[in-house]
Amino acid sequence: MAISSPLLYCFLSLWLGHAVHQLEASHQVYRNLPTYSQLTSSHHHPVNEPYRTGYHFQPPKNWINDPNGPLIYKGIYHFFYQYNPLDVVWGNIVWAHSTSTDLVNWTPHDAAIYPSQPSDINGCWSGSATILPGGKPVMLYTGIDSQNRQVQNLAYPKNLSDPFLREWTKIPQNPLMAPSQANQINASSFRDPTTAWLGPDKKWRVIIGGKTNQTGEAILYRSKDFLNWVKAKQPLHSAEKTGMWECPDFFPVSIHSQNGLDTSKIGPDVKHVFKVSLDNTRREYYTIGTYNIDKDIYIPDKGSVESDSGLRYDYGKFYASKTFFDSSKNRRILWGWINESSTVEDDIKKGWSGLQAIPRTLWLDKSGKQLVQWPAVEIEKLREKEVKLPSSVLKGGSVHEVLGVTAAQADVEITFGISDLKKAEVLDPSWTNPQLLCSQKGASVKGGLGPFGLLVLASKGLKEYTSVFYRIFIDHNKHVVLLCSDQSRSSLKKDNDKTTYGAFVNVDPLHEKLSLRSLIDHSIVESFGGEGKACITARVYPTLAINGDAHLYAFNYGTEDVKITGSAWSLKTAKIN
Repeated sequence: MAISSPLLYCFLSLWLGHAVHQLEASHQVYRNLPTYSQLTSSHHHPVNEPYRTGYHFQPPKNWINDPNGPLIYKGIYHFFYQYNPLDVVWGNIVWAHSTSTDLVNWTPHDAAIYPSQPSDINGCWSGSATILPGGKPVMLYTGIDSQNRQVQNLAYPKNLSDPFLREWTKIPQNPLMAPSQANQINASSFRDPTTAWLGPDKKWRVIIGGKTNQTGEAILYRSKDFLNWVKAKQPLHSAEKTGMWECPDFFPVSIHSQNGLDTSKIGPDVKHVFKVSLDNTRREYYTIGTYNIDKDIYIPDKGSVESDSGLRYDYGKFYASKTFFDSSKNRRILWGWINESSTVEDDIKKGWSGLQAIPRTLWLDKSGKQLVQWPAVEIEKLREKEVKLPSSVLKGGSVHEVLGVTAAQADVEITFGISDLKKAEVLDPSWTNPQLLCSQKGASVKGGLGPFGLLVLASKGLKEYTSVFYRIFIDHNKHVVLLCSDQSRSSLKKDNDKTTYGAFVNVDPLHEKLSLRSLIDHSIVESFGGEGKACITARVYPTLAINGDAHLYAFNYGTEDVKITGSAWSLKTAKIN
């Protein structure tokens, strides 16, 4: 019989009482880490740090990476993340913790989980929150144990009456899942447990990323009580030649609604999404498919693959993402880590590395073949000084400056209308890789229908700019829409990563207008094409187009005229630290 939620918490508390004394000494090491108040005391306003963001989540200093265990509890959003409290490079990893009532403004707290047991003494790596019956949260996370093995541990809030969940307690029975010769799990490839889900048989299930040789695996475990876990004979899903599967995510989506679903939801009106972060390529891919609860396997739909031709949340900088179900607004929220495109030396100079993408709402497209993403609506509360772009024609070869907005910290929504599609360039059959195509046909390469779009973080005279634009091709009788984010001229500084990104967008320009939304924030540009059907995030570090010297333009370098309409807003600075 499964242990009920109240009994589980009771047992956890009893076990803890026996273990407090032995943990005191190891806790003392991390008690000496700088607190958030100490870290923020040396923080400067972004005006003195041109690449610090105004409304993206980042701590005052040092290294961050994966989002961990996001959740909502008693009306408070909790965001945990991998953090090095001592340096600008990866290492000394703890779970930093901030809370919010609106996903925009954040209050920092001291580290929630940090090395203190033999099962995590060498690092507290990524994990996920699960809400037990009765609304009680627990965390499963990967610890690096005293033998440098990757093992799975459990922590729970010390005080459930505290809506900020400021203290977390580990059970002394950790680890709950560990590699061994018997279970044939690789001790260095066993990490990042997902949110668990409860099956009709009242057993909990969780998957952990792994690999056997170069076959990526979602290793499945089951438990009746959330404490004693048994490895399944076969993984939930696997794929050959994909390497280590990091940060897996597995969740249901509604076929008929944009509403999010609890992770345990199953039924005829539900599809499932499986996402992995590929350690070999540092890219993420997701598939949409069917969860066979009887066999405990996931079957991707035909055409969904974990490869270069597969679906991605974001076709630019975006990794180690994690979703959670926001029960207060019936939506699924996506978090993703955005790393730097600057050199380590530059990161050390600026004193920080990494930030988080704007939280995005996620749902299944009406086609059933892909997901759609859109910035959480709360970000719009930062909008001010709307500048309407009057409906006008952007002639071929022209550039139009958008005046009246703070171009370094802005939100732009623009729609393009094409009246004559006859001048679309023929799509060569070899042009199957959108990123390669965008790099070959950058913003400066003139075409028929496109490039047209936005020049953001642009300097006066256009010595520097990042271009986000569309091109339209014709493939037999079907139009193909390409979205590009071209960073090749984003900075006069030579040693930044200026990779150009690209994605094909499933939009029919014959019957639909092309939309583009870009969130611009000093050193990051998040762009949403086709009302969220394709997303591209870029990191850029202009030397001229900074703060008040940044400009924003709409442009059309194609030969055919394009109609434009839309709005741009200056965005206020969020309260994050």
